[in-house]
Amino acid sequence: MIPGEREIDQIAEYADASVRTVTRRGSLAPIKGRHGVNAWLYARWGNRGNALYTFTGGLLTIALSGALAWLLEEPLVFPSLGATAFLFFETPMAEVASPRNTIIGHYVGAAIAYGWLIVFGLADAPSALEAGFGVERAAAVALSVGCTGGVLRLLRAAHPPAGATTVIVSAGLLTSGEELLALAAGVALLTVSAGLLNRVLGVPAPRWAF
Repeated sequence: MIPGEREIDQIAEYADASVRTVTRRGSLAPIKGRHGVNAWLYARWGNRGNALYTFTGGLLTIALSGALAWLLEEPLVFPSLGATAFLFFETPMAEVASPRNTIIGHYVGAAIAYGWLIVFGLADAPSALEAGFGVERAAAVALSVGCTGGVLRLLRAAHPPAGATTVIVSAGLLTSGEELLALAAGVALLTVSAGLLNRVLGVPAPRWAF
């Protein structure tokens, strides 16, 4: 039985993009139970509607995080959260975009990175941007990325943006206790705000996991 356009979209988005052999209407795989604004945008404009949805979600949630970061003078926004925001609004029903995978992914990545900083005596050292990459720093970054990927796979909590978080910490960009707490708060803030916005706009995203 040859899969239809919607089935091909779903397989391609979550498993294997090589199955795409037909013209697609949009980039988002079909979302069972979608309604409201999200469903209207997809039905009305197809891929352009999806683009508008991703733009709106990313803009509003990162703007909120940025505003709070400015008011509190804390690093609640950092590079890997941009990738997480894309997942929340581009593939909101994927396991990698679930709150469970997001929280576990970023937190495990940060913890592993800090652990390797301690091992190599870099916890209080200047960042890689200030001091450059020595052997110890390069080893800490490489081991952090490798261990994060392996541990998250064992936990069945894959979240690709966590690979950037572990580099941020292992490179020495966010390492103090206050900075790591702000990092954790930034992840939680984006996860909650994106989850709420998705559900308000008609995407039945999971509250924790599938």
